[in-house]
Amino acid sequence: MEILQPPGWSRPRGYSNGIAASGRMVFVSGMVGWNAEGEFETDDFVLQVAQALRNVLAVLAEAGAGPADIARMTWYVVDRDEYLQAAKRLGQAYREVMGDHFPAMTAVAVAALMPARARVEIEVTAVVEPPSLAG
Repeated sequence: MEILQPPGWSRPRGYSNGIAASGRMVFVSGMVGWNAEGEFETDDFVLQVAQALRNVLAVLAEAGAGPADIARMTWYVVDRDEYLQAAKRLGQAYREVMGDHFPAMTAVAVAALMPARARVEIEVTAVVEPPSLAG
């Protein structure tokens, strides 16, 4: 993947302005912060984010992908202020789960999410290098 950073632009914190990639596309539907049984263990925003990210990684693993393969993320949050106020804890939780890979990201505040307890929903597009044809 190639990070797209226009000359003279300040480098964004926690995301990239753009990513160029080629390979097999993997689309992960919106993941919320519930466990594998579809149950929420917390209403804490940051803990739900961490769980949603772990859920994203579990789906990506099925395609042989990981955090470094993510080209784009979209976050839907139900409380803009909660998101902004949690910035430091959010950054720590993100790095614990995703490492230092910062894809192109969008965050959108929405009125509600389909699961009533969900504080965040994260969808992902990843690009996985195709398997080598050399054998």
